[in-house]
This record gives sequence, C-alpha cells and structure tokens, in this order.
Amino acid sequence: MNRASIVIVGGGVMGASAAYHLAARGRRDVLVLDRSSEPGAGSTGRASGGFRAQFSTPIQVRLSLLARKKLKSFRKDTGVDPGYQPAGYLWLAVNESEMAVLRAALAVQHAEGLKEAREVSVAEIAKLNPAVRLDGVVGGCFCPTDGFIVPMRLLEGYLAAAQHLGVRVEWGTEVTGFERGGSDKLSRVLTTRGTITAGAVVNAAGPWAGSIAQLAGTELPVVPLRRQVAATTPSDLFPADMPMTIFAGDGFHFRVRDRRLLLLYPTPGVTDRPFDARVDQKWVAQVATIARQRIPIFERAEIDRAACHAGLYEMSPDRHAILGAAPECANLYYINGSSGHGVMHSTALGQLLAELMVDGKTSIDTSALAPTRFAEGRLNVSSELL
Repeated sequence: MNRASIVIVGGGVMGASAAYHLAARGRRDVLVLDRSSEPGAGSTGRASGGFRAQFSTPIQVRLSLLARKKLKSFRKDTGVDPGYQPAGYLWLAVNESEMAVLRAALAVQHAEGLKEAREVSVAEIAKLNPAVRLDGVVGGCFCPTDGFIVPMRLLEGYLAAAQHLGVRVEWGTEVTGFERGGSDKLSRVLTTRGTITAGAVVNAAGPWAGSIAQLAGTELPVVPLRRQVAATTPSDLFPADMPMTIFAGDGFHFRVRDRRLLLLYPTPGVTDRPFDARVDQKWVAQVATIARQRIPIFERAEIDRAACHAGLYEMSPDRHAILGAAPECANLYYINGSSGHGVMHSTALGQLLAELMVDGKTSIDTSALAPTRFAEGRLNVSSELL
C-alpha cells in the first residue's frame, strides 16, 4: 500500500506550486496525483497567460504583488524562465460610471503598494495601444508591471523542482474516494491504481475541485465556467509588446501571443453541460465582429479556427480563491476557486498554503480567503468590472 505524508489531488500549476513549496519547506514525502496522462492537459495548458495586479480588493492586489516577486525569482528557484513580460494591462472606460469604478480600484491598488498603476487619458491610450479605436472611450487605467507569463513554463518549472526535492508525481491516476480514520480526518485516498494512506490531502483539482470535495464528504462551492479564446493566424500586424487591452464594461480584451492576436469575451458558459470546453463557432463570429468594430486593423487579420480553444475557470461565489483547511475535515486543505486568476496567483497561493500547513500561519493576511467565509457571510465584494 502506498503512503505519503501529503497527497495532492491535481497536477496542474496550483498542485505543482503547492508540491514545490511544501518540499522547499521540508515536507519531502509528498505525492501528486493527476488523472491526465501528461502535464498541462487540464486548465493550465489552456490558460491565456495574463498577469495583473490591477484588482479592486486588497487581498487580490496582495496576492499579485507576492506572485510578481516570486516570478522574478522563479528562474533561480526552479531553473525555468517563467516568461514574465511586463507589457502592461490597459483598462478602457466608455463612460464616467466605468471610469469611477476604475478610479476606486486604483485607490485600493495604491493603498496596497501598487504605486505604478495610474489613470491615463485618451491621448495616452492612443500612444499605449495605437491599434484600438477610441470612439466613445473617455479614459482608462494602466499598470506597466502587469503583463504576461507562460503557464506551461510555470507548471514545468514547479514540477521539475518539486521532483528534484523528492516529490512523487503519478499521472493517469484518478481519485475515486476517501476513507476517514476519524470523524474529522481523512486517512486513505482511493484511486484507480490502488489505495494510499495519507497524513493530509490537498484539493488542487481546479474546476473539478467540487467533485473531489464531495468524495471527501465536504462542501466546496467551486463550479466550472467555460472561457473561450479566438486566435488569428500568425502575422506581424500587431506588436509583440502590445499591452493586454480590456474594455471594462463588457470584458472584451485582446493581446498578442506567438504573433497571433488572441480575442477574449466572457460569456455565461454552458449551464446544462458545465464541463463542456468546446469552442462555440457562433461565439467566434461574435467576438470577431466586436474586434472589427474596436480594432480597425483587425480587418486585415484572419481567424484561425483550428487555433481557437476553450478552457474552464474554477469559480467561487465571490470570485476569490479559497485557501485553508476544510471546516468539516481538519486534514483536507483547499487551494481552489481562483476564478480565472489561478495561473497568475499560483506562485503566491502555493507558498501561502505551504506556510499554513507547515507553520500554521501565513506571511500575509489570508483571512479573506478562508473556506469558512461563506458560512460566516464574509464574502469578498469586488467590482464586477475588475
């Protein structure tokens, strides 16, 4: 029978980060389980790779600042370049109401130490991104240290560094259940490849985290939400250092990656098939129409339908991560519910979970992310625009 002091369910970037940080803090008997046959087959491999600190709640800004610090030391820590490119995030407002929301968020960002984020005029926006049509735009906000990362490099770096420290990783292993050694603790993990005795379990199952929690007899309010990405054929129409540009009102945004323009536009998801990650071709046509209206040079681009893809966000009720021990199970830990910000915050959340499990406390205040907040009515209140 296999044994591990800590079993991590999920080998995506969140589970890999948790494994690495636990091992780096001396917990070497760690086992990562993933039902996929190889790394990156879940949400991590489909992430668009944005990184920002422009949020509207203090805890999200703090997570981003810690994550950015760790991105800068990532190569030294793991031997892998995370591809951090500070091209900036440019938020656009088309009315004074949207501008007021951006300004309120900017005040939060400055209070948390993100001093370089700033309000920008229409004239400045034209210089920051000449490709965008400015009809109706009244202003915006810009942060030059926001930008892009390469999700698969983060995953590969953490997996390699964790295994170098003694962490074991088993692919093609699906968790099918748990056994309890007492009323408040898990004792065994049941899998398609046998039973594992575990001292503690970490739920890092991304959009599938709610199902894993149910197997453990706990409730975790995390549900999947499809997000789609349309991509053009490779071209030199758009500069590689173009900032991520977001229309605050409806969430339409675009960036350049590997000489392709990526177009993103949030939709409600597929309610009757929540885990459906297929691309809706009607959505592709819709987002292309929006792009033609807002990015004039897009008329010269061509959508590559084979390169369009979709993935699943892991949504929590307040769109903030859930970090800490399950209220109903003392040795089951959550690192879930990042609601579209998982890759960008994975470096920070993995460290914070390891601190919590090893030291019993975290280096920054994470009480806003506690799993108990839902029952206690302490949901985070953030702007719907950010």
